[in-house]
Amino acid sequence: PPGGAPARPVLGAAFDGDGDRNMIVGDGFFVTPSDSLAVIAAHAHVLPQFRAEPLRAIARSMPTSAAADRVAAAKGIPAFETPSGWKFFGNLMDSRALGQTPYDPLICGEESFGTGASHIREKDGVWALLCWLSILAHHNRDTPEGALVGVSSIVRDHWATYGRNAYTRHDYEEVEAGPAGEMMGRLARMARGEEAVPGGGELPVESVEEFAYTDPVDGATYERQGVQVLFQGGARAVLRLSGTGAVGATVRLYCEKALEPGDPEAQRPTQELLAPVVASALRVADLAKYTGRDAPTVIT
Repeated sequence: PPGGAPARPVLGAAFDGDGDRNMIVGDGFFVTPSDSLAVIAAHAHVLPQFRAEPLRAIARSMPTSAAADRVAAAKGIPAFETPSGWKFFGNLMDSRALGQTPYDPLICGEESFGTGASHIREKDGVWALLCWLSILAHHNRDTPEGALVGVSSIVRDHWATYGRNAYTRHDYEEVEAGPAGEMMGRLARMARGEEAVPGGGELPVESVEEFAYTDPVDGATYERQGVQVLFQGGARAVLRLSGTGAVGATVRLYCEKALEPGDPEAQRPTQELLAPVVASALRVADLAKYTGRDAPTVIT
């Protein structure tokens, strides 16, 4: 680098203690788990694992952004939206062995930094990093020295091809479980048409829905797997309640906005781009009233 400044890494990766979760970063660029899943799936053809048998399906948890769905549509393969929990991906992976439509090889992931494929029935952070190394190698196979294509360029090129699903998660930790449960109950009543959806605000609400899933392999049905608020213009917010133990509960708010390829808005900072979605979701849920919080504990 000029002036002898320390070289900035082109790729960074972090794992949890057992290596199943992963985080990918570039030079001053954070890759959301949702985008990481989509980029890996889009590059399945350059990954050694999928050379003998091509990718058959992509799966993601409901709170994860729909970025991977765009890739599946472009490839002409199924995209599955499941409840949170790796067991739902495992069923899809085992469909061939159970005499059902084969969905493996399959790539899957969750917004909570879990990425994997049908080589193992669990998240595999080391595998995700190896995928990114293969992707970087592919994009730099003819790159002149000193002109390395980095992580941010690969992700931005992905947005230009498939569009961007801008995404953020806000966690409100250790809130009182009772009022938080009342808030979720109120949202569920909106979804069932038993309570009016608040009007006004910057983003009009298109619908409020409770997510349910019917497993395509064993036919099991899972109800009440989170509430999503769909806004006009291609934005949505998901609210889930977890951890109702002695230390309270955690309310998780996931916000997403879909942007088409070529939309200049896609280059804006994530939190700035999603501010109207977050504000609209907070208004619909009346989250401050039920949690007593005017700001999240953690923003991802």
